[in-house]
Amino acid sequence: MSQNYKIVHACIRVLDLEKSVEFYEKALNFEVARRRDFPEHDFTLVYMKSPAGDFEIELTYNYDQEEPYEVGDGFSHFAVVVDDLEESYERHQKMGLEVSDIHSLSEEASGGFYFIADPDGYETEIIQK
Repeated sequence: MSQNYKIVHACIRVLDLEKSVEFYEKALNFEVARRRDFPEHDFTLVYMKSPAGDFEIELTYNYDQEEPYEVGDGFSHFAVVVDDLEESYERHQKMGLEVSDIHSLSEEASGGFYFIADPDGYETEIIQK
């Protein structure tokens, strides 16, 4: 019998937990799905979820981390879709976020996409639905 696998979350390590939670709440309208504190192990987990889906981003905050994490070159980005790309783009610019230009993969392609970065440098691609 074959197994069915469903992706449920991706984990990223963050330097400032409250700043990261605020970013995902304000920039992407994500909500805190749950929070688990493990003081005996010196870390806290906060799961951020889009009201429109099941996938979560697990923010891992290690109490003793003093320097920013290196994002590295293996991880690329998260991706979300939005109904109105231009409105979203203007909103993110007004928030003072690090926002790329809007791009399209071809002249024939409808919509487009751009990237924003969270406080730790993890990028999210915003794609026209």
